[in-house]
Amino acid sequence: MNLPGGFGFLIFISTEHPQTPPMNPPPIQTLGELKKSGYVFRTVKEELRHNLILKLKAKQPVFEGMIGYERTVIPQIQNALLARHDLILLGLRGQGKTRLIRMLASLLDEYIPFIEGSELNENPLNPITKYGKNLVNEKGDETPITWLHRSERYTEKLATPDTNMADLIGDIDPIKAATRRLTYADEEVIHFGLIPRANRGIFAINELPDLQPRIQVGLLNIMEEQDVQIRGFNLRIPLDLLLVFTANPEDYTNRGSIITPLKDRIDSQIITHYPKNLETGIEITRQEAWQERGGGVQIEVPHFFREIIEQVAFEARTSEYIDQKSGVSVRMTRSALEALISAAERRALFHHEQKTTVRISDLLQVEPAITGKVELVYEGEQEGAQNVARLLIGKAVKAIFLRYFPDPADKKSGKAAYKEVLNWFAKGNSLTFRHDMDQADYHKALTKIHGLEEMVQKTIQTHREADKLVMMEWVLEALHQHSLVGKDYSEFFASYSDIVGSMLSGIGNLSDEDEDWDDDTYRRPRK
Repeated sequence: MNLPGGFGFLIFISTEHPQTPPMNPPPIQTLGELKKSGYVFRTVKEELRHNLILKLKAKQPVFEGMIGYERTVIPQIQNALLARHDLILLGLRGQGKTRLIRMLASLLDEYIPFIEGSELNENPLNPITKYGKNLVNEKGDETPITWLHRSERYTEKLATPDTNMADLIGDIDPIKAATRRLTYADEEVIHFGLIPRANRGIFAINELPDLQPRIQVGLLNIMEEQDVQIRGFNLRIPLDLLLVFTANPEDYTNRGSIITPLKDRIDSQIITHYPKNLETGIEITRQEAWQERGGGVQIEVPHFFREIIEQVAFEARTSEYIDQKSGVSVRMTRSALEALISAAERRALFHHEQKTTVRISDLLQVEPAITGKVELVYEGEQEGAQNVARLLIGKAVKAIFLRYFPDPADKKSGKAAYKEVLNWFAKGNSLTFRHDMDQADYHKALTKIHGLEEMVQKTIQTHREADKLVMMEWVLEALHQHSLVGKDYSEFFASYSDIVGSMLSGIGNLSDEDEDWDDDTYRRPRK
């Protein structure tokens, strides 16, 4: 039987976007028609291997969008699939483990045939349950078949301590026995669990160490002997599965454990990791973060802000205040960038501005995105979550600043570059501005500092006025982080001053300025 589209062997590979509707299944409805078509059955692991080989030969992307794993994790996963291995991904939170295992389904054939009405998606040429065998024996080549899309062949279970054998393997269903008038000795009274129902597909268990050891034992025979025991039924069901798992390395040995026989049966253990450099992290965050808001405000994010956001994560992953065993998820940088953009968007909306640029002062609004994403050790708890977040941001601002400007700590070049600015503060001058001031007031405040604008323009040579102003503020913050300029905070204000004067003054000095602002509109009243 000749099929449309050149499906001589009905081996389907599709590169459609996940949002694209699947192609229609082949017009084959009986076992006899399937035999005449020349269909070639493959096991799941053979299917994945075959389709991976075709993609590699065609140089097609296999795990598209997984940035930073091109030379590490992805080749190891491909090697495991080529070897027909069950596998486990070990890594700290936020390293893309779940996304990776879900993408494995893209390597399955687009459609496969199975016996119509089968709970286990049985192969029409090799039925494994009483229902499938009886139907094929009764109807022969007239056995009705239907087609299963690959999107329905991936099953995932989050391991929790309350997961039981009935969930994974199955149990006796008394309602089925009563409605069909079957005895408990009849195999058809069994209600199969998630694993048998995933037959001819991929079954994934997330956070495997959270599964109780006695439940892990139930996976042993599934992986090797295909024996299933359900309430006295000793069934041999040759399930066709790829089993994949994820785990946190710390959980692997401490909070939970994977029993030794199960570890022995998992063929490949693959270690995931966080971005190894700033540029990789920036690309991941750019891909994941919601940036195009469409709210009527155009928000510019200079590249160095993206570097600062990523540097915050790098600082957190080495901080003595943060539990490194827990990890610092890449979700933190995504949330931080979104919070940064929202702070600029909110300010622009207050002032009816159609275009704005994020500012250094907007980084204060990033703190909630950090405090909820890190686990603090005892010293961090003593310091306080907000202070730790502020410390990380300060370190990131300081580190990235040195990529663009002379090092203020350098006694020769630093002293010459910032001399005029520091002299301005040394004369008793100070700069106080509100975080939400409009662009005109922001410009007015920064340009009154002698030598600041000239120094930035000479170093960066930017042509955008907004970028220049932000970099001027960046210089002030960097000088503060290098302990050359003092800084006081209040709920609405930041005040830069001579370092000695700042040590002697308090935040209460800002109260007079506070009276000049309307807290509801964030605008200075016209006099």
